[in-house]
Amino acid sequence: MGNRLAIRGAAVAAAVFLCLGGIPAPPALPGAPPALAAGPVSGVPASVPAAWTATVAVGPVSAGTVPEVGAATSTVRRPPASVRSLGVLVNKSRPLKPATYVPKLTTIKGTSFRLRPEAAAAYRKMAAAAGKDGIRFRVVSAYRSYARQKQLYAQYTRLYGKAYADRISARPGKSEHQTGLALDLGAASGRGQLAGSFAATREAKWLAKNAYKYGFILRYPKGKEKTTGYAYEPWHYRYVGKTISKAMKAQKLKTLEAYYFGP
Repeated sequence: MGNRLAIRGAAVAAAVFLCLGGIPAPPALPGAPPALAAGPVSGVPASVPAAWTATVAVGPVSAGTVPEVGAATSTVRRPPASVRSLGVLVNKSRPLKPATYVPKLTTIKGTSFRLRPEAAAAYRKMAAAAGKDGIRFRVVSAYRSYARQKQLYAQYTRLYGKAYADRISARPGKSEHQTGLALDLGAASGRGQLAGSFAATREAKWLAKNAYKYGFILRYPKGKEKTTGYAYEPWHYRYVGKTISKAMKAQKLKTLEAYYFGP
């Protein structure tokens, strides 16, 4: 009897693993044309596989108050329902709700760009620490409104048609920049700005090594296009808070999707 129970338990555990973590990643997106490769607009993330919906709610994220997600030890976590949560997951399958959501914002000192106060304060600390190492950043983009994203998406649609625009640009209401928690960074010198070559700069290398200490993660890492649906963007950093950033670092998780749904 004991052996039969042990075998049955192992079978159930294997089934759960296949349902939650052992699922194939969505297809990769082709790269954008050279004219757009260095542009400020991210591509549209791939849809969340249907298998995820068995344990994780997939749908619009609302503006209700939900605390920041903690560093749970489970492989699969439930993404917060509130767009106000620092750990909010926004992509093509999880649009903002309301779509025209406007967060509380503050101007990043020394720039004309705005972020949520928590993200702006964390960025100031990170920039100050980088300065001590002789590193200076340039903020290239931060908060974008629904109206601005609508403008950008319409521009790409006119240039390339809707089908292709959907593969390279987030539709309004589905952009991480609208949360006020994402920013695009470059070198103060302008080298590699919004281009893959930024990864080779001292600034990018410093960020890759230290950003997590201040609550930031590289949102669209190299080789993870199948998971995020976005091309590699070594300049795009997202503030998630230290709880999540440090947990991702400790568990060697490369994407926010992996943090919630498992690698």
